[in-house]
Amino acid sequence: SSDDLLKIRNYSYIWSEYRTLYVLGITLITKIGKNTMALLDQIDIKILQALQNNAKVNMKELSAELNISKTPVYERVKRLEEEGYIRNYVALVDNKKVGLPLVVFCNVSLAVHNDEHIQRFKAEIQEIDEVMECYSIGGIYDFFLKVVVKDLAAYDQFVFNKLTKVNGIVKMQSSFVLNEIKHTTALKVVPGE
Repeated sequence: SSDDLLKIRNYSYIWSEYRTLYVLGITLITKIGKNTMALLDQIDIKILQALQNNAKVNMKELSAELNISKTPVYERVKRLEEEGYIRNYVALVDNKKVGLPLVVFCNVSLAVHNDEHIQRFKAEIQEIDEVMECYSIGGIYDFFLKVVVKDLAAYDQFVFNKLTKVNGIVKMQSSFVLNEIKHTTALKVVPGE
């Protein structure tokens, strides 16, 4: 009957819109939407920690460490990639070994704070190779840059030939790294609430 067909369609909709998760013996049903993600369980967290420490980790060793077979590990890694938990796999290059030992943190203020000027600044900064990271910040300055160069002379050239050419910069302050105390790319991942 049409009522039975409607019930079947409704169940199909519910099944496609919700995912059942089994966490610590408790069944959780979470709505899966475009911008929502499933909760991470302890195995997901261990996978993320292992991949952050070594993206080339052997899946056979990882599955043995997690006490599960390789196929579920591969499936979990694929899901973590698809859901955006894993953004990319990269090699971390030692800046000193490639002749770029000077790290400078540079605070920048813009003269005008409208959307057009901010978007232009962001676009221009994206094109400067020496700028490794750029953050929009609150406080006295508007942006915080991490710059990596060969030496002070190279930083001087960078400032006068590139950074001062970026449209809208009104004030800058540079801090030079004397010694790196801690540098990590591994986040401490904790279970979601």
